[in-house]
Amino acid sequence: MAEFARSDRDGAPLRTLDLLRQREAEALARADARRAQEGPTQLFLPGMDEFMRAMPNHIARSSLFAPVARGRKKIHKDTVLISRADAVIKFWGEQLDEAQADVWMQAMYEASKHPLGAPVIVRRAGFLRSIGRHVGNYEYKWLLRTMEALTFAMLVIDVTKDGKPKFEIGKKRALHLIDGFDYDDETESYTLRVDSRWRLMFENREFALIDWDKRLRFGPRQDMAKALQRLVATSNDPVQKNPLEWLKSKLEYTGRMRDFVDALDRAMRELERLEIIAGGRIETSKKGRLQTVWSKL
Repeated sequence: MAEFARSDRDGAPLRTLDLLRQREAEALARADARRAQEGPTQLFLPGMDEFMRAMPNHIARSSLFAPVARGRKKIHKDTVLISRADAVIKFWGEQLDEAQADVWMQAMYEASKHPLGAPVIVRRAGFLRSIGRHVGNYEYKWLLRTMEALTFAMLVIDVTKDGKPKFEIGKKRALHLIDGFDYDDETESYTLRVDSRWRLMFENREFALIDWDKRLRFGPRQDMAKALQRLVATSNDPVQKNPLEWLKSKLEYTGRMRDFVDALDRAMRELERLEIIAGGRIETSKKGRLQTVWSKL
């Protein structure tokens, strides 16, 4: 076996172990430089206050969170989510619902008060109350399961603008909805960590501002309306239109179209009751396709 792997630039031989150590040091240096470049960074969200929450437009427009039924959920593996043409989002994890969307929005709200990547400590009872949930053993267990699901959930996101690459996240290093958490029994609190790369998804005001007070006032079994609230908030267009087939896929509705139309009508009436939209209806587009139409309030 040869004693030396190769020579350095001056011609002096490098032993195999020395070469491995050199490569390891170079990799660590690159990682340190990357971390220094990425953070800590404050997540500045214009328009955010105590009664608002935020979600990146590309996430809110996708099927990542959907009004799915309780019970066993679909497990995604390298699944391309339903979204808009300017974003390709691949997902690994269990299908997430609207209650879990509330947890993630509240977690990002708490994280926005600190540099991204820094520990964020939240008391579980206060956290549950902030998302309109009761406090009790069942709710504590549900919150723990949700934290686990959000931590496991992994995304690869490719965003384009005018057909050209804008940014990508998650290809070289996994991007999770929550980077990690610890639970302290004594203080009954969670310590959350949020990946600093999430700031890219919120830049240039590309996020939906969710009226939190109205979200907490939705009636029971109105998850579809809550999902539509997030969609409405992604656009400032006074009149918004969405193809019915696309909307059915985005909302992960697997039943019959006529049942979906009935559920959609009930959801639009709830949005009207809370003065989020007006004039919600289903009509035929100029191309002969069914679509929802409403005016944003």
